[in-house]
Amino acid sequence: MYKVLVIEDDVMMRDMLSMYLSEEGYSVRQAGTGEEGLRTVQEFSPDVVLLDLMLPDMDGMGVCASIRERSHVPIMILSMKSEVSERVQALKAGADDYMCKPFSMHEMTARVEALIRRSQFSAAEVEAASAAEAEEADLAPIQLDAERRMLLVRGKLIETTFSEFEMMKLFLSHPGKVFSREELINTIRGFDSFVTDRAIDVHIVNLRKKIEQNPKEPRLIRTVWGFGYKYTTDHSQEHD
Repeated sequence: MYKVLVIEDDVMMRDMLSMYLSEEGYSVRQAGTGEEGLRTVQEFSPDVVLLDLMLPDMDGMGVCASIRERSHVPIMILSMKSEVSERVQALKAGADDYMCKPFSMHEMTARVEALIRRSQFSAAEVEAASAAEAEEADLAPIQLDAERRMLLVRGKLIETTFSEFEMMKLFLSHPGKVFSREELINTIRGFDSFVTDRAIDVHIVNLRKKIEQNPKEPRLIRTVWGFGYKYTTDHSQEHD
């Protein structure tokens, strides 16, 4: 059963909304002030909030903004004000819909249903996208975007210098292989006008800042002391 919170100071209107929504199968809670409404949002965790703009203790726009700061719950504004400026302000405060009083109860419930449906669909999309991103990150935390010469790091595009990109391309082509500084110098020679062992170390530091979750304890680009570097996704191993 979906839950609706009605924040409305007019007792008659509040009771009428509650009765109609209850008959449509919703679980309904009421609040007569902004403060009570904010408290009830936390306690009740509604699927939709119906919010009157004219409240005795707080401005309805402020209540809307406060709810939006702490929750993604759909908010429908109920107001006597029909000016476009009021609607725009409400949308900027975080409202999802706006109905002018008086209104049809049938239309109101249809809009409530639409808001819940949209909200549930969006939540499912986000969950699926997060799961897909996590799976992709587990399989290949770092990928190359050859067309834009950028790195895709756990789903986010990261800019690199030309030399950083070439080094990363080499690492990804041979995961686990240890490359000497000389081999890395040969890889980027022609792109850097001045390439030394120190330049390679600087590139490695910069790459770690861009791809490692904790650059101070790198787990992807590892140092092989006395020889060079290697790229690995086997996080169970310690530095060589």
